[in-house]
Amino acid sequence: MMNLYEYHTNPETLHGYKDRFKIPGFAYEEAKRTGNWTEAEPYIMKDPTYAYLYARDIRKKGRWPEAEPYIMKDPYSAYWYARYVIEGRFPEAEPYIMKDPEYAYMYARDIRKKGRWSEAEPAIATSHVVIRYANDVINDDVTHGFKKRWKEAEPYILRDAQKSALYAIMLNTPWEEAEPIIRTSNYWWGRYESMVEDSNHTSIDELEVA
Repeated sequence: MMNLYEYHTNPETLHGYKDRFKIPGFAYEEAKRTGNWTEAEPYIMKDPTYAYLYARDIRKKGRWPEAEPYIMKDPYSAYWYARYVIEGRFPEAEPYIMKDPEYAYMYARDIRKKGRWSEAEPAIATSHVVIRYANDVINDDVTHGFKKRWKEAEPYILRDAQKSALYAIMLNTPWEEAEPIIRTSNYWWGRYESMVEDSNHTSIDELEVA
């Protein structure tokens, strides 16, 4: 955010100079340049992103309880606040994070770190991160051998050629039910065929269901 007051020879003559600390983005940048700006904190805390950044970069004192009611309702800010300020779970924010598939997946992978997050799975299963969640969260403890199926998500995965191919490749097994949809993409059908031809695998029906 450009600070016009910084470049003006007489910034106090500019409109809004006295109230500049009420603009969260400006107040954060000014505090970053000069140090804590306590007078601006009541305004910064109401913007989730700048509140998280201010807690991380300026306060550097751990959690900022007064700002958390604002931060927790924004999945982006809540995830990064949990990761870099709390450095652990942010339970109050979880009902909001779980509604955003991407940040729910990242939160499960990076913050919760204890297997599946069942409450968030309905949103994740229908999203673009469904395969990443299946691989990185459901199968995070599988270092060798066969990976586990996420059967509840399969009806949604089957709607898309890329997801279906990636899921079969992740499981390292043919998935006959998905082949009609995978065939609609020459690229993903080629990737799928290569996996089938090059790998020793078992039937998908014999795999463990997570």
